[in-house]
Amino acid sequence: MVMHTGGCACGQVAITAACEPQTVAMCHCLLCQKRTRSTYRVHAYFPSENVRVDGTTKVFSRKGDSSAYVYFHFCPECGSTIYWEVKATPGKTGIPIGIFADPTFPPPIVSIFTPHKHAWVSIPDGIPQNEAHGAAFAAAAAAAVARRS
Repeated sequence: MVMHTGGCACGQVAITAACEPQTVAMCHCLLCQKRTRSTYRVHAYFPSENVRVDGTTKVFSRKGDSSAYVYFHFCPECGSTIYWEVKATPGKTGIPIGIFADPTFPPPIVSIFTPHKHAWVSIPDGIPQNEAHGAAFAAAAAAAVARRS
C-alpha cells in the first residue's frame, strides 16, 4: 500500500495519505501566492477517507476565486498549512506536497490560473495550462454557491 507521510515544521501535527493522489496541480492564483508567500503552490488532492491527521489544527476559512469556501487547517504552533477542504468538493482533501518532503512525489498534471504566473516561472513541458479551475471544479463550486444562497 502506498503511504505518503509528512508533518508540520515543528512536528506537532502529522498527516498520512494512504493512496496515490487523485490529482497534483500547480496553482498560480493570487490568493495562493499570498497564502504561501511564494510564486505558486503545488498541491495534491486525496480521497478524504484515505487521509489521517494526528495532532490538533486550527482552521482559517475564506472564499476562493470560485466563491466556494476553503477551510485551511494549520499547526497552531508553527503555522504550517497541513491540509484544506473545499466546500464545493466534499470527500477530497488538499495537501501541499512540500509537507511530505519527498522529492519522488508524483509531478503536477495541470497548471491552473496561469494568467497570474510570474513570467520567470517555468511550467514543465506537456502539463496543460488552464486560465482558472477546470470545468468539473467550476461546476461543483457554482452548485455549492447556489445551495448556500
